[in-house]
Amino acid sequence: MITRTDQPEREFEYGWDDFEAVRKLLYASTGISMADSKFQLVYSRLARRLRALKLRSLSDYLRYLEAHREEKEHFVNALTTNLTSFFRESHHFDVLGRFLRENSGRGRRFRLWCAAASTGEEPYSMAMVALESLGSNPPVSIIATDIDSQVLQHAQNGIYTQERCAGLSAARLKQFCLRGRPGSAQAGMVKMRRELQRLIEFRTLNLLSSQWPVEGPFDIIFCRNVMIYFDKPTQLKLLERMIPMLTDDGLYIAGHSESFTNATRLVRLVDRTVYAAVGRG
Repeated sequence: MITRTDQPEREFEYGWDDFEAVRKLLYASTGISMADSKFQLVYSRLARRLRALKLRSLSDYLRYLEAHREEKEHFVNALTTNLTSFFRESHHFDVLGRFLRENSGRGRRFRLWCAAASTGEEPYSMAMVALESLGSNPPVSIIATDIDSQVLQHAQNGIYTQERCAGLSAARLKQFCLRGRPGSAQAGMVKMRRELQRLIEFRTLNLLSSQWPVEGPFDIIFCRNVMIYFDKPTQLKLLERMIPMLTDDGLYIAGHSESFTNATRLVRLVDRTVYAAVGRG
């Protein structure tokens, strides 16, 4: 563990004052709280931007940020984590499929929100479940949002390496994906089929923004492994905005490492890290 007095040699000048400034700026921009243990991560992520901009120190970069507002997007993109995979925490997709099947009919159309879409594996998994549950033309629309515009572009393209598709069964790969031919420029790559892509609309969204480019009601909100980056007051503030956006029988799906014991006036647990609004459903 690196301590405040144990500083290895680095390509760029970087100290704890720089880390504190970065941490404060990231919190103000996104609500994300960074622990001391992220000291080295901040350096490694931002070092790429310093090289690109030909700067010599983190303090130079912070001054550059003040003078160039367009750099803020690169700053946030560099520091936000985008760990995801197809059908990650698969239990939640069983919940989604059951909800769609049990509530289909009578002309109901389903609106789903994936609030941390990252590179797209989660919303594409949701779209696969919709097709499996409701047939080839499901009455489902998925809004997929993320703060990181770069990963959203990746998601919109819907192209992944075969290694990234390890969470997909052979049957799903065959049904929902196009694989590059051996020897071609696309060899080793997998592209999501059009029938998945047409169900999803990708939008950039900062959960801490006063204005969100999404409107309810939603039948299900997937907001998984996001709240862990926020402090408790920020978590509560976000739940106060998101839960009223659910339909009366709607569900809020959190990550398996997240719990809301501080928000029992807003949500009640109905399945493993699956919540409904208090007084509804």
